[in-house]
Amino acid sequence: MTDQAVVLPATPVEDVVRVEGVSRTFGRGEHAVHAVRDVSLTAGRGELVAVRGRSGAGKTTLLNLIGGLDRPDAGRIEVAGHDVTSAGERELLALRRGTVGFVFQTFGLVPILSAAENVGVPLRLAKVPAAEREQRVAVLLELVGLGAHAAQRPYELSGGQQQRVAVARALANEPDLLIADEPTGQLDSETGRSIMDLIRAVVHARGMTALVATHDPALIELADRTLVLRDGHLVTD
Repeated sequence: MTDQAVVLPATPVEDVVRVEGVSRTFGRGEHAVHAVRDVSLTAGRGELVAVRGRSGAGKTTLLNLIGGLDRPDAGRIEVAGHDVTSAGERELLALRRGTVGFVFQTFGLVPILSAAENVGVPLRLAKVPAAEREQRVAVLLELVGLGAHAAQRPYELSGGQQQRVAVARALANEPDLLIADEPTGQLDSETGRSIMDLIRAVVHARGMTALVATHDPALIELADRTLVLRDGHLVTD
């Protein structure tokens, strides 16, 4: 077996995300938690879709399933023409590194690395040549308004600035799908709105697709469409 990177076969699709009858249960018997129940949805290119619901409604589980971080018990998931459901571990790793970008509530930056180095991590993993990597990192930091902060480490940045670095890192490999799980949860309302504005601008400008889990009504208003989860069921589309 060679150690070459896996290249995922893709077919042209209008919908970047297709979820068909997906369910996920944790535990068994009387202790079973039905986190996602028979959910079907689509999300098109250039579309920002908000996913809302109370804590425990299944938002994070659904996003993890779509992003290949977890596997469903039933149903089928496609992302940019790739069958996530049947993919092996190497294929899922390739998917997460190239096709899907992730932004989390906790930022997830490496404390000892500068903003530029954090953004460059996915490019290093993809073995992008140094000169191209540095150029792309500079462009991304300018895109999120942090061109002057490239050398600063996370502890030297505000929460909003750290999340902007996280967004830039998620965009490094030009993913088809951006998944953001409560990306503004640790930010004040004004900063949170600026992050959501940034995500919307990037999605529309680059023709990406974004799924953003949030409970903030002000942020939901910025979405092109809203999905509502209740007890694992999709109740409004």
